[in-house]
Amino acid sequence: MTTPKLLGISGSLRRDATNTKLVREAARLFGDSAFDLLDIRFPLYDGDDEAAEGVPQLVQDAAARIAAADAVIISTPEYNKGPSGVLKNALDWISRTGGTPWNDKPVAVMSAAAGRAGGERAQMVLRGFMVPFRPRILQGPEMHLASSSEAFDAEGRLVDERYIRDLSQLMTSLRGMI
Repeated sequence: MTTPKLLGISGSLRRDATNTKLVREAARLFGDSAFDLLDIRFPLYDGDDEAAEGVPQLVQDAAARIAAADAVIISTPEYNKGPSGVLKNALDWISRTGGTPWNDKPVAVMSAAAGRAGGERAQMVLRGFMVPFRPRILQGPEMHLASSSEAFDAEGRLVDERYIRDLSQLMTSLRGMI
């Protein structure tokens, strides 16, 4: 079997974002893969801009990278009981590319947040956002990383064995869906 192509998407743009750390840790626990992290610093979606200028090339490129991946890992923070605006904006833009990059794509969804629920509400909303794209979203084990700023060591590795176990199981399931 060829080395699987794994694409990560973090819903946070912060330099030391725990969601980015979680995506990277998921890729590590996934095992042998060609891992790539998608940068979702897209302009704000505006239908007038799209009509005048078309879909930006960086969005087209992102859609192509999703289509080319064997599986995708998405991690979202929780802002006001939902996913980040930047993640929703990226999904909206990608939906405008004219293709179906998400269709039947294995996707693992997770969340990392400061609160004790670990972004559970944001993750549920994100799953709803994904429905029109028709990916194959893993149903579990669910990964809600609570108190995320305290969850990683200096190398960006999870420190709590329960989270390591759950994330490892999720990545084993994702590998099985490829």
